[in-house]
Amino acid sequence: MNKQQGTVKKWQDDKGFGFIETEAGESVFFHASEFRAQRRPDVGESVIFSIGQDSQGRRQAKQVQELGFVQQKMAQKNKQIRQRNQTRSHQADFEAGQKKRSLLGMAFYGVLVLLAAMDKLSWLVIGWYIVLGIITYGMYAKDKAAAQSGDWRTPESTLHVLSALGGWVGALLAQTYLRHKSQKPEFRITYYLTVVVNMAGLLFLLAGGGLETVVELLQSLL
Repeated sequence: MNKQQGTVKKWQDDKGFGFIETEAGESVFFHASEFRAQRRPDVGESVIFSIGQDSQGRRQAKQVQELGFVQQKMAQKNKQIRQRNQTRSHQADFEAGQKKRSLLGMAFYGVLVLLAAMDKLSWLVIGWYIVLGIITYGMYAKDKAAAQSGDWRTPESTLHVLSALGGWVGALLAQTYLRHKSQKPEFRITYYLTVVVNMAGLLFLLAGGGLETVVELLQSLL
């Protein structure tokens, strides 16, 4: 049924019926049994209703509701729809971010493999990055579990050292998929610095520096 808006113009409480004036200026009969509220209607209040017929085929208002109540329900419904759409949008952004970070990590490992295949980098270095990435991811997972259960936490400095030594891809994936340490600005800034430090060490290694020299340099910086 099509809903219409009107105003209660007359109400006879002793008889349990009244009349609604529509926006078109028509007068429509309605009975107390059709008023959807736990009270009697007030003269002058705005209502929403449908047009129907009684048992004798006479025109009357059906499902009469308070306009304010309907507007409140519609506002709540619209709010829920907006929140649901925002949640879906955030989830879509998060999933897109997951893909980008995963591709970034895979691309980095791909570059390492390419460099090793060109004899520009030792395969031991690739193994080092993979092992450190797995260990770092595991440390993030352990720290998150500890945070949830109230157990002893892993120091943030430990996570940063692992990242700087080559586990930054594992840290990136842990922040993305575990949603751990991903909202703390100070931690994120330090994390990015560890990536820069590690990349500087890798470039130094590619330029001819020894692996032991790189490790010593990282330790001095951290």
